[in-house]
Amino acid sequence: MTIFRHLCAAFALCALLSAPRALPAQAKESLRSVEAAQRALPRAPRLPRTAFLENRTLTAAQLSPAGDFVAYLREQKDSRGLWLLPTKGGAARLLVGSTQAEQLLWSRDGRWLFLRAPRSLVIVGIDGRGGVRVPLGGSERRRVMKLDPSQPAAVLLRERIAVGKGERWRVMRLDARGQSTLLREEARWIHDVALDARGRVVALARFEGDHDALYRVLPNGSLRGVLHLKPTEKLDLLAAMPDGSLLMEGNPGSDAAGGNFRRVLRLTPDDKLQTIHEDPRHEADLDEIELDPRTQQPLIASYRSTVAATYGIGAAQATVAAIVSKFPGRDIDVQVGDGPSARWLLTERASTLRDPRWWLYDPRNGNLRRILDDPGITATSSLGAPPKEAALARKIAIDYRASDGMRVRGFLLLPPGVDAARAPLIVQVHGGPINHFRPGYDGVAQFLANRGYVVFQSNFRGSNGHGRDYTFAANGDYGNGRVQQDIVEGTRWLLAQGIGDADRVGIVGHSFGGYSTLLGVTFQPELFKVGVAGSPPADLGHAMRWLIDAGDQGDLPDRSLKQTLAALSLDSTDPATYARLHAQSPLANAVMMRRPLLIIAGGADRTVAIREVVTYAATLKMLHRPVTLLVEPNGGHSPVDPVPREAYLFAMETILQKHLGGPAPELPGQRLRAYLRKSLRMAGQEFSQLADAPAR
Repeated sequence: MTIFRHLCAAFALCALLSAPRALPAQAKESLRSVEAAQRALPRAPRLPRTAFLENRTLTAAQLSPAGDFVAYLREQKDSRGLWLLPTKGGAARLLVGSTQAEQLLWSRDGRWLFLRAPRSLVIVGIDGRGGVRVPLGGSERRRVMKLDPSQPAAVLLRERIAVGKGERWRVMRLDARGQSTLLREEARWIHDVALDARGRVVALARFEGDHDALYRVLPNGSLRGVLHLKPTEKLDLLAAMPDGSLLMEGNPGSDAAGGNFRRVLRLTPDDKLQTIHEDPRHEADLDEIELDPRTQQPLIASYRSTVAATYGIGAAQATVAAIVSKFPGRDIDVQVGDGPSARWLLTERASTLRDPRWWLYDPRNGNLRRILDDPGITATSSLGAPPKEAALARKIAIDYRASDGMRVRGFLLLPPGVDAARAPLIVQVHGGPINHFRPGYDGVAQFLANRGYVVFQSNFRGSNGHGRDYTFAANGDYGNGRVQQDIVEGTRWLLAQGIGDADRVGIVGHSFGGYSTLLGVTFQPELFKVGVAGSPPADLGHAMRWLIDAGDQGDLPDRSLKQTLAALSLDSTDPATYARLHAQSPLANAVMMRRPLLIIAGGADRTVAIREVVTYAATLKMLHRPVTLLVEPNGGHSPVDPVPREAYLFAMETILQKHLGGPAPELPGQRLRAYLRKSLRMAGQEFSQLADAPAR
């Protein structure tokens, strides 16, 4: 479930009844073959809800630059412990018994660890020394930028200083002993910097009010403009090379220069852009890049928008290909060590693996050793053992042609041993909307598939991960228009292929996905028979104004939400646009909503105002519509703790089973029942027995 960072909506209503264009016969046959193969498998056993809650006990793992240690964070009750595992063998050693850290950074010399928590940065030596603590956030908006590659042990921080009624932004170096050095100060927000081997800032990217710009920093400190990025273009600086070139990742440049997809780039000393690596399939944005810890040259690139794929660059091609061949069909992430006996750290993921697997790889002989297995998971009271892969549904990458001819991408999960033509179909809509479904594990989707539902995940136009053109093809139409039409047409296309029972179709989603759910049960009730909406804005124009004025994702210095919306052809501060958004909102059209609806929200959500959610639910209640409202007290935008997460699944399963069929939900335990009784603000007929008072 993703945050609602870029909240968007539509300009006009569009008819949603036109059928998508047919795919070639070969694609249809491929889908039929996959469905037949899944149907022939044994029926998966029904698993408990807790089996689908991802294991969050291991929150981070990082290989040291020399490849001799793996540092990792493991949950223990209300905090985390920092552990150090020698890669040559031997037991892990506890370095810090209790920390709130969420991210680890190794110093370049491998002697220190920088632990980033939401409100602090703590520096710890691998010998147990250190303990330097630096506050983050606050009025200075201090944040960790990245590791300083020019120093043995330092990180770069960005902070704000107030100047009268204005502000200025600084880039600071913080070394392992807590000493800070000013590197650069600008009147504008500095997005990123590159340092040479002497530690001098030689390039910076800063926000210019409605776009980013890249500058070279001359020896006298003055700036020379290099790239003027459009609001649709993004760029991250990776390294400064000895010859004066800059290593970067991003999507700058015209289409002729290959600017559509995010890729690995080199800016030559004479300021010419060169593509070092991009998706060979021309389908996906770059997701991750691994650099050589000694030379800072790019070694490995990963792409994860359609089929997860990892490639070696240059001399690393053969080695990475050998690694990938050992894990067919898997998503492999590689961390590289550079030492005489360095191991590499591999992370194995898949749509049928709830929890990642971790391996040490010896590049000299190809040997693999599995590490960091959770000690039984029984130490945690909320999680069961991970499901066997045979019990989970393989996530299948699909695409279909929308009625206007555009190729739309997505994923399909077919329950093993189930006849897809007779199964209920659940349409799951991702949040964002500037986000996308990936090939990896999805707990909600797998839970639904285990209950016998076919699950369709549409990466509708406007999603990211498939190139800049794909994101902006929505033309700001994120309401009941072109984006919703992509979702509806994909659903109808699947039904036409014999995937799903047309009389038993539901729609679920969180954040923007929740908004799409409200649209579906309001404007497409002939298709969607029931809806589950998590943290949904009911009036997108109002929600965006609130987000900018009072929410956590408002006018941040890194990239103004107003400018992002303007780039997306959408600006709710414009009165005409605001009026159109309200006119097509689920709130303004509440009288049309007659399908059973479950709404789940957080009482302290800083992304979608709880007042907006409650107002919409109350409006439906006054209209005698079938609505249930479940609010987590003091909860944020998405549930985090185990009981609220299980309640999310239980409530979803309950309403879907009631209206689409399937097995009756597993009865809630005492803790879950108590939580539900406390959190149900409005109980429809499906939940009346759990509420404090019967539903009227």
